[in-house]
Amino acid sequence: MSAPTLFDTTTPAAGLPTPRPAAVTHPLVIGLDLSLTCTGIAGEGWSTIVRTKTRGDARLAYLEHEIGTFIKAADLVVMEGPSYGHGAMAGHEDLSGLRVLVRRYCFRHRIPYGVVPPSNLKMFATTRGNATKGEVRSGVADRYGHHTEGVGRYDQADAYTAMAMGLHHLGYPLATAPDRALKALDGCAWPDSVAAAR
Repeated sequence: MSAPTLFDTTTPAAGLPTPRPAAVTHPLVIGLDLSLTCTGIAGEGWSTIVRTKTRGDARLAYLEHEIGTFIKAADLVVMEGPSYGHGAMAGHEDLSGLRVLVRRYCFRHRIPYGVVPPSNLKMFATTRGNATKGEVRSGVADRYGHHTEGVGRYDQADAYTAMAMGLHHLGYPLATAPDRALKALDGCAWPDSVAAAR
């Protein structure tokens, strides 16, 4: 893979880091909370969203490209899996397609990826598998000191939790977590191997 660059030449949101500092020796993990209208994306110490109002194939192409700029140098991508409890969800087919596009992007670029069920993500953030979005957001702020604000705050908190789960799974925890939270790492679909940090 190429040199560790998180973004192309510009950052999509002000204040986000560009290249990974040379002192970082652990794997670069990016968390994703995939959505057709507001995708949450997070790395260690930052989070942002990708929004679009387009529809159909144009929307999927835009999201694949934008998400790709964030994950192209990742050692591991961790995405929240589908929520099967939301029956007859509008856009279900396109949202499933977005998940497949991101998985295919990772496959083509040889980026290992993991998928965490929504209840496991909630359990990791709060020790409760049925926690509310607000509780997950508070859990991220309390444990990691990372505060998500404004539009997409819950999407960013979910993405940050997914990223933290990936780092914890690899043996690089961002913070200590209760045993009950750590049980959430079981039952996730983790890749067989992850390349060593570059």
